Parts: sequence; C-alpha cells; structure tokens
Amino acid sequence: MSQPFTSYVTGIAQLMEEARSVPLGDIPPAAAPVLREDAPRALVFSPHPDDESIIGALPLRLRRELGYDVRVVAVTQGSRADRQAARFEEMQGACNYLGFKLVPTCPNGLLNINPKTRNGNPAEWAAAVGIIAKILIDHQPSVLFMPHDQDWNSTHIGTHFLVTDALKTLGPSFKCRIVETEFWRAMAEPNLVIESTPEEVADLVAAISFHKGEVVRNPYHLTLPAWMADNVRRGGEIVGGQGGAAPTFPFATLYRVRDWLMGAFDTAPRAGQVIARDGDLAGLFK
Repeated sequence: MSQPFTSYVTGIAQLMEEARSVPLGDIPPAAAPVLREDAPRALVFSPHPDDESIIGALPLRLRRELGYDVRVVAVTQGSRADRQAARFEEMQGACNYLGFKLVPTCPNGLLNINPKTRNGNPAEWAAAVGIIAKILIDHQPSVLFMPHDQDWNSTHIGTHFLVTDALKTLGPSFKCRIVETEFWRAMAEPNLVIESTPEEVADLVAAISFHKGEVVRNPYHLTLPAWMADNVRRGGEIVGGQGGAAPTFPFATLYRVRDWLMGAFDTAPRAGQVIARDGDLAGLFK
C-alpha cells in the first residue's frame, strides 16, 4: 500500500508528462484592456528572448490591472547567429500573446553584454550603453524591470549593469521605479512578493511556449509553476518575515523594488510587501 502523498506526487509528474504533447505557441492573444493614450509605461529589459515571460508576473498584472503600456526591450537575441532572427520572431509572438509591445535594440540584438566586455572593451560597452540610454529617453518609463546584479548568467548580470550605466548618463532629473528580477540566482534581499492566479501562470507558460526553438530541446515552460510555487515558500519568510504565517496562495514571483533618484538607487516607499491577487498593487506604483 502506497503512502498517502504518492498520488499527489505522481499526479504532478503525470500532468507534466501529458503537457509535453500540448502544441507550442500559435495561441490567440489573451484578453487585455485597451490602453489609454496617456497610459503609464513599463520597460522590461529582457537579457534573452523568453526572460520577458519567465519574470512576467508583475508586468502582466500592471498591464491588466493598472492599464500599463508594457514594452519589452530585446537586449540580446541570443548568442547563436543562426537563431537570432527566429528568436526575435518567437519573442514577438510571446509579447503579442501577453499584450506587451516589443522594442528592438539593433538588428540581431546587442552582442557581448557581460561584465567581461564592460571591464575590458570600453568602446563596445559605451556604444551599447548609448543605445539603451536612447531607448530610456524615447520611452520615458515610470517603471523599469531588469535582472539583479547577481543573477549568475553573465548576460543577465551584464544587462543589469548595462541599464544602470545608461541610467547614470541621463543626469539627476531622470527618475523611475526600478524592479529587479531573478531567475538563475535568487536575490538575497527581495522586498516584494507578487501572487499570480492559476490563469495568469497558465498565460505565462503559454507565452514561454512561443519560444519553440528553445523549449523543444528543454521544456522549461512546464517547470515554471513549480518555480513559482517555491517562490511562495521563500517569499513568505524572506519578505513576509521569518517565522510568520505563510501565504496561502499557490504561485508567486519575487522582486526587489527601488527608486532611481538623483542618478542613484534609493529606497522605494511601501516596498517590503506581499501583494496577493486582491492586494493594493496600485499603492506601490503611485
């Protein structure tokens, strides 16, 4: 006789196996409210095609609940030259599905966005910083998403410093709210837990599935719910408080929210929250 949790665990494994046969991408766009002409803007700096969907829980809620004009910047289009055009096309499909707009940096995306280039090739790095600075000026975001500075993958870390260096060129008058994201390495000090409903998680999984060339070799879209479930465990303690009551919802993403003021990072008011599906999301982004 099996122990009582066997059916629970085998059920999860069975569902993941069944989901492998679900067709990838090519899904009609999910419903999203019509944007106002004066809609506030959020820029998501995506190190690779697919990062926009993996960390997309908060951008998706900003788009649907608060009417943000979410624009995804394709910082790179991957390192394989033979896949760069296809990856941009896949990214366009994912963004269309989620109701985001896609902003290119240059044909085939930026190259060598990593700390090695920043430290060893100042001319190449300065050119990339200039491209990002122009995007910031042109789009004037009130909220900006980028990876945190310890997110393990060299392009994720490079994207953090690329955006930060571009912000520093804009002078003390430029300000926005910064939301740092995590994927490859968890942040030591996140200060925001964002719940996603099962329907929202399903939409993020569907968006990742548009990146067909990647998920065919590694169906990581199917593990997103498990990652987001573990975020509830971590976030409940790290953000909610050690030993406190754990959130009862099943899925979440962790972020670190700060402000960019006077040419530097600053503390964001009202950070350090767990925002459930009915929480005061608007209050954090006033």
